[in-house]
Amino acid sequence: MSQPRRTSRRRAWTALTVPVLLCALAACSADPEAGGSTDAAGPARDASPTPTGPPGTLFDDFDYTGADDPSFAEHGWEFRTGGGGPGIKDTWSADGASFLSDPAAEGGKVLRLRSSTDGTEQGTTQVEVQTTSRNFFTGTFAARVHFSDKPTRGRDGDHVVQTFFPISSSDSSENYSELDFEYLPNGGWGSTGPQLDTVSWYKADPPDRVHKTLERRLGGWHTVMITAMDGKVTYSLDGKPVFTSSGKYVPREQMDIHFSNWFIDLPFTGGPRTWDMKVDWVYYKADEAVSPADVQKTVAGFHSTGADYVNTVPKA
Repeated sequence: MSQPRRTSRRRAWTALTVPVLLCALAACSADPEAGGSTDAAGPARDASPTPTGPPGTLFDDFDYTGADDPSFAEHGWEFRTGGGGPGIKDTWSADGASFLSDPAAEGGKVLRLRSSTDGTEQGTTQVEVQTTSRNFFTGTFAARVHFSDKPTRGRDGDHVVQTFFPISSSDSSENYSELDFEYLPNGGWGSTGPQLDTVSWYKADPPDRVHKTLERRLGGWHTVMITAMDGKVTYSLDGKPVFTSSGKYVPREQMDIHFSNWFIDLPFTGGPRTWDMKVDWVYYKADEAVSPADVQKTVAGFHSTGADYVNTVPKA
C-alpha cells in the first residue's frame, strides 16, 4: 500500500501564477518513444471574450504549445521545481513536461509528464503539475490518464509512481485532506506490483489514512474518478467503483489538483531510463456526484463545441 509520502514536504513552484482566464462554452505527436505522439505544436490559442460555462465546473484538455504558453499559467496551472519530497527529494523539474499531439487523445493533445533517472540522485528528475487555485472541495474529480507499465527508454524495474490527486495546500493543516490514485507498475515499499492504490488521508504526519490496493496491470488509457459527496469518497476506474472511504476519511477543506510522476527510491544504477505518464483531460464539478457516463458525455460536449478550457468554479 501507499506509505507516507508527504513528510517534511517543502513546495517550490515555478512562478507562473496569474489570474484564471475563462474560456467560452456554448453547451453541456507522434513521439517515437511514447508511441504515436509528436512534439509539433500549433499556434497559441486565442481565449474567448465570453467567460461562460456550466456553473462550478473545471475542464481542461491541455491544448497548449508548451510550458511557457501564457494560457497555461492564465488557466491556473504551474509546474513544480526545486525542493522537497516525495520520492527523490530536490529533483523536481519542469523539463519533463510537454504538450504533444496524440491520435489517442480525445481532444487531440496530451500533457506528457516524463521522469528520468540513471539510478543516482544527481541523474534523476521528477515532474509534477498542479492547479494554482485551492478551491476544490466536495464534488466529482475525473481525468483521463495513460499509465505506463514499462519505461519508454532503458531497463525496467524502477519503483515509479504515477498519480492523480487533490490535496491540501499544507501538510500541517488541522483539516488536512488528500485523495489519491497511485499506479505502481513495479510496486514499491516492499510490494512487487503492479498495483493501483486508492488512498484517503486524514493526517499526513503522523500518517493516518485508509486504502485499497487493486493488483492489476493497467498500462494504457484509463478514466479515473473520485466522487466526494454526502460523507463518503468513492474511487472509480473506467466507470467501476474500486474503493469507498467514509467517517473521518473525507475532504475537510479545499484542495488543489495534482498530477505527478515520481520515483520512490533508486533501486539500481546502470544506464538512463525514462518513464512517461500522459494526461488527456481533467474535469471537476463542484458539490455534485456526477456519474461516469455523464462525465464522459459532458467532456464529449466540450470537445464537440471546441471548448478547450472552462473554469466557473467559485474562488476560495
